[in-house]
Amino acid sequence: MKQFILLTLLLLIFFAPMSFSQTKNKDISETIIALEKGALEKWNQGDPSGYLNLSAEDVTYFDPATEQRLDGLDNLRKYYKPMEGQINVSKYEMLNPKVTAMNDMAVLTFSLHSYKEDKVFKWNCTEVYRLGSNGQWKIIHTHWSFFTKP
Repeated sequence: MKQFILLTLLLLIFFAPMSFSQTKNKDISETIIALEKGALEKWNQGDPSGYLNLSAEDVTYFDPATEQRLDGLDNLRKYYKPMEGQINVSKYEMLNPKVTAMNDMAVLTFSLHSYKEDKVFKWNCTEVYRLGSNGQWKIIHTHWSFFTKP
């Protein structure tokens, strides 16, 4: 009986944290993907505020139209300003989203198909999120690239 109790305790000690970690990471994945989709919904209607509100003050940013990295939320605001009201996506698909999380960091990668009239625009995206002391996830790095076949 003592051996059974000891074995049970050892199993709990080794496997309970793994189960908790998997559950925690699943919750983090769902949260991050929901945040991203919320920002995309606004973006697709020409409203960059979803992404701006999700971005940290020290955010860094790349996309195919930037010659070099943008540093800081103020620069991102300036970059997005001319785009306000100019984007109108009728439908989008977030494909294969994957969140890899560790402690207070999470990396989201996904492909995006944006539909405008009869055209589809294909993107790949990487977002790095940081969990703040206030319990809110903020984007600290964004990288968008076009998908093109070689």
